[in-house]
Amino acid sequence: MYLEHFGLSEEPFNLTPAARFLYFTEAHGEALGHLLFGIRQRKGFIVLTGEVGAGKTTLARALLRELGPKYKTALILNPKLTETQLLRLILIELGVSDPKGDKLQLRETLNKYLLEQADLGNDVIVIIDESQDLCHEMLENVRLLSNLETESRKLLQIVLIGQPELRTALADSSLRQLRQRIGVYYHLEGMSEKEAVHYVEHRLKVAGASGWLLFDAEALRLVYDYTNGIPRQVNSVCDLSLLAAYARGQTRVDANAVRGAIEDLQGICA
Repeated sequence: MYLEHFGLSEEPFNLTPAARFLYFTEAHGEALGHLLFGIRQRKGFIVLTGEVGAGKTTLARALLRELGPKYKTALILNPKLTETQLLRLILIELGVSDPKGDKLQLRETLNKYLLEQADLGNDVIVIIDESQDLCHEMLENVRLLSNLETESRKLLQIVLIGQPELRTALADSSLRQLRQRIGVYYHLEGMSEKEAVHYVEHRLKVAGASGWLLFDAEALRLVYDYTNGIPRQVNSVCDLSLLAAYARGQTRVDANAVRGAIEDLQGICA
């Protein structure tokens, strides 16, 4: 609606992840480095947590792009599954065609696959996003998958990605065996104010903004104060702020437009 008005070629703050809009903060770079270190050093369990919209799923996809052909990966985006369903989905993501059977048979199929990949010199990685949705029983079942090993090496590495509630779950005494196996842990914070400003500028530039800043300094300060630098929230506020400025016939987004966007968001969330 506002694209032509602001001279943009596409929506700069679309919530759907797109590689060309990717902006890595220092924290994102550190998080990716931790994930890669844990995988390359075969640390077993790796845990990444962060608030909703902090960029965890984006990091997971960046991780997949960084890993070479010697890594076979399964990315599970919705873990609200039974143990049997999870095993089947892991096998499908790893490229095993039409895996069948009960959970014992599926475990055997997975173990056979892991041994074959080990013989080829490949590492197998399972990344489970939204891991805070796994109940304690399912987290324990995931831990048991890590028992698949030879005399010299683990056959499977598991990356758990989730919201801060995952930390609470892992602190439970019933999961102490899983907790003891975590080799790498990183908590992803929101962007700094400076990074948030650069983030907004980056997305506008990719979307076609040329040579002039669409948000004034006070508007950007309000965006940061409301969102605490969480990328998804920044996107939501900036998108509605552009719409508010367009509706008022403004050529730049000012603080009043941002205040209007925040009021709209608070109304949606109420």
